[in-house]
Amino acid sequence: MPITIPEPWLGFLAEIDRRLDRRVELHCLGGFVLAVLWGLPRPTGDVDFIECEPSNAVEHLLRIAGEGSELAGRFRIHLHQVGVAEYPEAYAARLSDITPKGFARLRLMALEVHDAALAKIGRNGPRDRADVEFLARRGALDASVLVERFEHELRPYVLNEHRSNTTLELWIEEYFGPGG
Repeated sequence: MPITIPEPWLGFLAEIDRRLDRRVELHCLGGFVLAVLWGLPRPTGDVDFIECEPSNAVEHLLRIAGEGSELAGRFRIHLHQVGVAEYPEAYAARLSDITPKGFARLRLMALEVHDAALAKIGRNGPRDRADVEFLARRGALDASVLVERFEHELRPYVLNEHRSNTTLELWIEEYFGPGG
């Protein structure tokens, strides 16, 4: 099933595609991905990404579409490179292509839903918790997959293991009920 990216994101991304002089791939996460793939109703003013290939394209990309750029002013959306993020080690093997049809240079790859949720574990702010709850209530998350990925692909790399463990335990209890 083709992915539909609504406006104003579609126009913003299409303009970026037109302005690029080479192929660029972004590994996207956050509210944009959750809205496009899962219908998250919370508005977001950015397109978060954790990886850009080739990496030397980031500066050009942010100059044309980052915060404060002409495109950001026109569309009221901007690209945002997430500087510090914790996400499962093997996330790249599970990326989904959400590039709109007709794009020539910009390729958008979305984190799989469990990986996107786990990327919120380190910050765990109110918006992050609301997003994870939304996904759990929507039936998009499987508690056992969250736990397994956390244990094998994220725990060794988290900055605060105790806090991340506690957060995951609370998410499981709160959003999936007893026995998760």
